[in-house]
Order: sequence, then C-alpha cells, then structure tokens
Amino acid sequence: MSTGYICFIPIRARALAERHGRVFCLGLAVQDIILFVPEIPRDPVKTHATGRSEVGGGPAANAGVAISRLGGEARLAARLGKDLIGQSLRRELSAEGVDVTQVRLFDDRQSPVSMILSEDGGERLIVADTDKGLPPDPGWLDLSDLGEAVLADTSWPEATARLFDEARRKAVPSVLDADVSRSGPDTIRALVAAADYVVFSRPGLKQLVGDGDAGDGLAHLTGPHHRLIGVTDGPRGLFWRRDGALVQSRPPVVNAVDTLGAGDVFHGALALAIARSWPLERAIEFANLAAALKCAAPGGRQGFPRAAALKEFEAISAKPQSGREA
Repeated sequence: MSTGYICFIPIRARALAERHGRVFCLGLAVQDIILFVPEIPRDPVKTHATGRSEVGGGPAANAGVAISRLGGEARLAARLGKDLIGQSLRRELSAEGVDVTQVRLFDDRQSPVSMILSEDGGERLIVADTDKGLPPDPGWLDLSDLGEAVLADTSWPEATARLFDEARRKAVPSVLDADVSRSGPDTIRALVAAADYVVFSRPGLKQLVGDGDAGDGLAHLTGPHHRLIGVTDGPRGLFWRRDGALVQSRPPVVNAVDTLGAGDVFHGALALAIARSWPLERAIEFANLAAALKCAAPGGRQGFPRAAALKEFEAISAKPQSGREA
C-alpha cells in the first residue's frame, strides 16, 4: 500500500461486542519462510537478506487467524503432511485460537512451504510449493456445523465445491478468496458461480479473464445470486459491482512496511463481518481497515491486527471515500 499518514475508519466500539461470528475456513495452510531484502532482484544474481522470519501462512489459514484476532471464531479444514512443519503449523494455528480439529496430517506427504522475498516498501515475491500427492477427496470433512459464514480459497477445489454446495443448502453465506490458482479456468469459474461473495486479487482476476478493464472482467463473471463480486488492488482498495456499475471502496492510507497477508486479512475480516450480518458497505470498510493495519506492521501473520487495537482508533485524521463510482 502507498506510504503516507495513517487514518482510520470509525468503527464503533460496540461493534466488537456483537455476536462473535463463527466462520468455517477451508483451504491452504503453509509455512512461510520470509527473507527481507532492500530490493527484490530483477536479474538472476546473488543477494543478501537483511533479516529472516518463519511463520505460518496460506489464504484460508491466515483468514482464520485474522478472524480469531478480530474477535470471531474460526474453524479451519486443511491438508498437511505428517512432518515437523505440519505439526508446527497445527500447533501455531491452535495457539491463535483457531479450531484445528479438521486440519488433517497425511502420512508420507510434505506440508506446503512458501519462500518469500519481502522488500522495503512492502512488495514481495512468493515461490510456493505444495505436495501434489495430498489426497483431493474431501469425503472425510465434517460439514455438520458451518457457523454463520464459510470461506474458502482455490487451493483445494474439490473441497471448496463441496463446502459451497453444503453452505447453499443450509443458507449459510459463502466467501471465495479467488487468488492465483493452479486449477484450470473452468474449475475456477465453477467456484466463482457457486459462491455468494467473490473477491479476486488483481493477479487472480487477470489469470482468469486476461488483461483488460476490471469492470468488464467482473461483469462477465457476475451471476444473479452474487451478493458481492470484486477485486482488491493494493492501496486502491476494492473495486466491486453495485447495481451494474463499478464502484471503488478505498482503504485508509498507511505507511506500508509489509503487504504479505493483507489480502488474507481482507477476506477474513469480510467473512467475519458477513457472519455478524453487517451491511455490505460496512463489511467492506471493516475489511479495508483490517488489511491496511496489517500493511503497517511487518512479519506476515505476525502483523495481523487484533480486535483491541480497533478500540483505540478514535482520533480520525480523514475518512476514505467508500463506494465511489470508479
């Protein structure tokens, strides 16, 4: 996100005292190995890191941690290897207050790992590795209690499709984190069609519809049942379709030091707000605020905001313009 002063959206303190909001999250949990560098190399050269951090990551897992830190209740379903990394990730998630009873460790499989270069100013380069031998069959999942909302990423499409089908049957709202995926376009389009709330990353939307205007891309994907379809674009916030028009909801301006995990925080906060039955624009502002605050703190998941911090944001320098036509 762009550098500048920090400004905050007024979130009334009593909002945090509302129903906790229970969210069933499903998808990727991964070990992030973060190397801090002054600048991400543009050429194949040797460079030296200024620091290193190792912390859990992954869109669905991060969303679960964000939900828990923001005062909600998160349950995570994920596949890991029965190795030291998998056991460590499971313990870390549990320590964050995430229900990990459906985080399954598989014999003779490797847990997902990402190597991340994070440069001054917050931009990053991610190289991810996921064991293709992790079983895709979601038959072992227990979907009897989905809470008040479900959230899934695209890393395990067989399970995401099943989760969204069950959520629709039970009238539980569903959120899709549509980032870059290894699955084919037909698979992703089917998941987009199955979800109630769809938020792409800019690279995720480009992968599916190609270069071009975000509004046109979203228009081609919008279905009659979608309650939200949009795309996040860093410091520019969320572009989303409302009444047939493309509108923009801007986040607060922060001095960005690390954008790693900001999109995951956005999705988690959005799902939590939906679970709490907040109005859509209020939910988007809440998600924008949480993601912006994350960018102001280093260390990936270590910088995710907590609910207590929201109570301190009473002095407001300026308010971002939300819901403007793009």
